[in-house]
Amino acid sequence: MEDNTGKFSGKAEVYAKYRPSYSSKFIDYLYDEVGFGKAKAIADVGAGTGKFTKLLLERNLKVYCVEPNSEMLLVAKEFLAGYTKCEYVNSPAESILLPDQSVDSITAAQAFHWFDAERFKEECRRILRGDGKVVLVWNYRDSKAQVTVEHEKILNRYCEDFNGFSGGEKRTPADNYAYFFKDGIVECRTFQNDCLLDEDAFVGKALSSSYSPRESDAHYADFVAEMKKLFEKYSKDGYLNLPNVTQSYMGRV
Repeated sequence: MEDNTGKFSGKAEVYAKYRPSYSSKFIDYLYDEVGFGKAKAIADVGAGTGKFTKLLLERNLKVYCVEPNSEMLLVAKEFLAGYTKCEYVNSPAESILLPDQSVDSITAAQAFHWFDAERFKEECRRILRGDGKVVLVWNYRDSKAQVTVEHEKILNRYCEDFNGFSGGEKRTPADNYAYFFKDGIVECRTFQNDCLLDEDAFVGKALSSSYSPRESDAHYADFVAEMKKLFEKYSKDGYLNLPNVTQSYMGRV
């Protein structure tokens, strides 16, 4: 199995600053319909800098922030410093340093495509209590939007590791993730989550991806220049509305 722990090394700060949050209606769904409101503890696996963890903590939930990249976890600790119900776990999804039957639910936000799915499933079964549920979630761009089409062309030109947004963006139907869930039963939900970005945020969001150039790379300046041109083309009054959705897959394992 490829070790993906270092994919975001050197990107923690830009990731924390520019990655979008998730739909508030999606958090309502988790809390009111999935049962997070009654959960005693949740493990947020592949938590990165704590973007999604924070939304759970804001609902007064006990959350384990599980992240293998030490640099990202350090930023998460700073970002979530004011929350007393958060504990930090420096471990990968395939070997989570939590006791057996220690959590009620598990989330993986913008991260599952980096995991070894079968080993992660084994860990989910080990640390979950009772019939606890797993929720996989991504923020997805609208692939049909012209700004996204042109963005992808730039990425194909400058980013040799690019193979599609969000690790290839397995989209609906839910059958794409049915293999991971018990008996192939998975609930797929989609929530509109458009991002209104200024130029700094638009470029920064692009640079936060694992496949995007780092400052030391030869094509970094050219990539940034192309992204600025793209922003200028589609922005209005200094802002660009990026069509985006929060999409989740939920079930038992």
